[in-house]
Amino acid sequence: MKAITLIEAVNMAMAYEMTQDKEVVVFGEDVGANGGVFRATDGLQEKFGEARVIDTPLAEAMIAGVAIGMAAQGMKPVAEIQFMGFIFPAADHIISHCARLRNRTRGRLTLPLVIRAPYGGGIHAPENHSESTEAIFAHIPGLKVVIPSNPSRAYGLMLAAIRDPDPVIFLEPKRVYRIEKHEIEDDGEDYPLGVCFVDREGTDITLISWGAMMHETRQAAEKLAALGVSAEVIDVATINPLDIATILDSVAKTGRVCIVQEAPKAGALGSEIAAEIAEKGIMNLLAPIGRVSGFDTVMPYYRLEKQFMPKVEHIVEEARRIVEYK
Repeated sequence: MKAITLIEAVNMAMAYEMTQDKEVVVFGEDVGANGGVFRATDGLQEKFGEARVIDTPLAEAMIAGVAIGMAAQGMKPVAEIQFMGFIFPAADHIISHCARLRNRTRGRLTLPLVIRAPYGGGIHAPENHSESTEAIFAHIPGLKVVIPSNPSRAYGLMLAAIRDPDPVIFLEPKRVYRIEKHEIEDDGEDYPLGVCFVDREGTDITLISWGAMMHETRQAAEKLAALGVSAEVIDVATINPLDIATILDSVAKTGRVCIVQEAPKAGALGSEIAAEIAEKGIMNLLAPIGRVSGFDTVMPYYRLEKQFMPKVEHIVEEARRIVEYK
């Protein structure tokens, strides 16, 4: 067992699968000699060689196109987009081809590929480096979208993503890359995709989040417990396909819900979760659904970044309002 961070867990999972399966290749901007801008691929080129850990030009559309071609011919590419804000030149390939190839070929071809990207704010990065636009890809049929919240889940979910026969967008919340360590055995045991994790059992309210905001959500649950409020905490983990059954089971138990997200409120994943609960679980609700989110603005530069990001006290305040609703 080794205590490692989330970024180290991603690296460990990729190394494990590359050892087990020679068809797994890693490529992207600066992933080889430099080990990646956040060091997610550190040491992989030395271990597996330049033929399997490949530095590419600054060309996101090319990275996605090459990944699709490789996967269609039986390889298992893990392609890095250096920041999620740079993924949009690749969006045509991802949405028009990557997500559709199984359907287009009536199942004859699948694409076992992973597209990794650090995402979210909180590290004082410049424009186009800090947005949370996960809902865009969660909206696309044919893509799985996965967001780990801690080192253990990063390891298990990355293994599952590489092994999956269909394309997976693997978004890594860079704000929590090194915020905590978990003891993880490098045993190749994966976690299932498409399943929510119940982090904490509770009876008074359900707190739902994913990615970096799970850090604040867990802290909020502790503060609520000190105030006599029992919060159940759900880590969505895979935002597409969404495990609504686990969420509805929790809502049936607590009757109250607060959804926490870093992304702007309008049109985001939290809105979809709220709609699903309203459609399928409204008779179990004892109060209106609450949402804590970023603002409907562009992520500001670092001086105002903290004002944009939801905080623990915001979650606690909203949860108490919901619990006290009559």
